[in-house]
Amino acid sequence: MTLVVQKYGGSSLADAESIKRVARRIVETRRAGNDVCVVVSAMGDTTDELIDLAQQVSPLPPLREMDMLLTAGERISMALVAMSITTLGHTAQSFTGSQAGLITDEAHGRAKIIEVTPGRIRAALDEGHIAIVAGFQGVSKDTKNITTLGRGGSDTTAIALASALEADVCEIYTDVDGVFTADPRIVPSACRLEEISTEEMLEMAACGAKILHLRCVEYARRFGITIHVRSSFSNRPGTLILDRPNEGEENVEAPIISGVAHDRSEAKITVVGVHDSPGKAADIFRVLAESGVNLDMIVQNVSAVESGRTDISLTLPKTDGQVAAKALDRVREEVGFESIRYDDQIGKLSLVGAGMRSNPGVSATFFKALSDANINIEMISTSEIRISVITRGDQLDDAVRAVHSAFGLDSSEGEAVVYGGTGR
Repeated sequence: MTLVVQKYGGSSLADAESIKRVARRIVETRRAGNDVCVVVSAMGDTTDELIDLAQQVSPLPPLREMDMLLTAGERISMALVAMSITTLGHTAQSFTGSQAGLITDEAHGRAKIIEVTPGRIRAALDEGHIAIVAGFQGVSKDTKNITTLGRGGSDTTAIALASALEADVCEIYTDVDGVFTADPRIVPSACRLEEISTEEMLEMAACGAKILHLRCVEYARRFGITIHVRSSFSNRPGTLILDRPNEGEENVEAPIISGVAHDRSEAKITVVGVHDSPGKAADIFRVLAESGVNLDMIVQNVSAVESGRTDISLTLPKTDGQVAAKALDRVREEVGFESIRYDDQIGKLSLVGAGMRSNPGVSATFFKALSDANINIEMISTSEIRISVITRGDQLDDAVRAVHSAFGLDSSEGEAVVYGGTGR
């Protein structure tokens, strides 16, 4: 019997009618002769509402208690979905992350999965039940405290369970019909991709595409899990994410570009007037590392001959911005730079495609499209299958549309449908 792991996001579980629709889809999968394990997110905006509530009662809530609070959202969803399935004549059992065997480290709010021991899930499936698991959560290996995996962690829960249960496929259900060449909220003419490699999907997720969580794709590539992204609002075929080679005769007709991703969640810090001498850059990045800051793009300007000084610009999540700026300011005299500039009104645009490796002219087309749209570029970063640039935040939507059209990615089949509001 085929084992299918399904994950349903918050927009797919927004209210009672949505939950009943999801339950019908789960039962259809079971009736087709499959064992089914389902991972659910919290309903709609429940997680955001719980965060707001916590901040109303405490300006700085303890991380342990935040995890206890936030996991309630998924527990509500899992019980309601199980109830709805029972009403349809099938048996379902719901499990928290700890009951499902999701063992994590102790990092509250951003825990990483150490191992998965899904004995209770396997037993439920063997007894003919549909297993419903609360996503986004686990239990610490050492302290047995409840932990959460960070926003989007239900995707990772689903992939981890699919690997541990040796599932045939992991279906991620969202509010769009698959992976598109751009966010259809910004580019309504974006095309749905039938397939995309995990390598390309990793770049898309890392560059801001919200359809899948980055850690989920990393986990899938590591353990060879096939992901099928579909909409819970339609029966359209969706997108398969496969760990397949990107070169070879079977892929000669593959498109050069897979898509255009964007990200509004980053800020830029420029360290001004750094002495252009060995060790200064190392001092700066050591301070940032000790502060636990995650960096993305890094650019160092050519030093001025007269002063022997240079500027170093870097991008990082806005949530880390103030921490990084304060850490650097504390060592300004010790390291010997002039000042710090902080800018959180930026946007990142990325062009992704494995075909870029062997096709000249991609960069020229990319930068001409931005020039023709009068988009100014502040930073540039590249890899073998990606070009990323930093622009002003208020120009980002125009930049996405310009690049998408320049590479002929617009669909001729009408506008993409966004059934919900978040894309998750």
